Amino acid sequence: MLDAAVKALSQMISPPMRSILWRSIGLALVLIVVLAIGLQRLLSWFATYGEVWLEGLLGPSWHASLEVLSWIISIAAGFGVVFGSVFLMPAITSLVASFFVDDVADIVEREYYPAERPGTALPFNQAILEGIKTALLTILVYLIALPLVLFAGAGFLIFFLAAAWLLGREYFELAAMRFRSPEDAKAMRRDNAAMIFTAGLFIAAFVSIPVVNLATPIFGMAFMVHMHKRLSGPRPELIEPARQMR
Repeated sequence: MLDAAVKALSQMISPPMRSILWRSIGLALVLIVVLAIGLQRLLSWFATYGEVWLEGLLGPSWHASLEVLSWIISIAAGFGVVFGSVFLMPAITSLVASFFVDDVADIVEREYYPAERPGTALPFNQAILEGIKTALLTILVYLIALPLVLFAGAGFLIFFLAAAWLLGREYFELAAMRFRSPEDAKAMRRDNAAMIFTAGLFIAAFVSIPVVNLATPIFGMAFMVHMHKRLSGPRPELIEPARQMR
């Protein structure tokens, strides 16, 4: 596993991968700005109009508490872009990865596994759908864990473990679906759940590093291509045939 991580890291800045790296970073930055500004606008709206609406709903006795909440949210709105870039990064990189899955996998397979049958490119719609589902699931899990971050330090650990599970799950399935049907890829992921979760910890650690985490889609995909090859066994002819119909 360490060997796979080192290979993925070293290949990230190789000449064939640089173009993909810059495109991936550019798309991630655009999504970060758009989503973070949206979050900031939402918090600003709540601080301005939400207090009045909630007071009308809950009654005058909640006035003082709602004023405090509005004040806190006003401060949070000022940091909307910063907060959003941190909070949404795993979800954003999941979506970005779906755009470049085959570009990255093709380069890894050509360099490290030239004698083996190459994978079959995922249909673009399917790759995007997988990225959207993982991004939405990531946001949902993080929203559930958010109160624990605000009131207990355990929330940060939950964030990290959730990122490891979600990102490991997505990147492995994207790598596996180049050689297997979606159902078989998911089954393989379940059969190797502990190994893939452990590999996901590497990706979660990578995505937690500011600025560097913009390259998470490249690292995560390259890393999981190696992991899929290892879990598939040493004989490429035993790998299940590529999907006949997608």
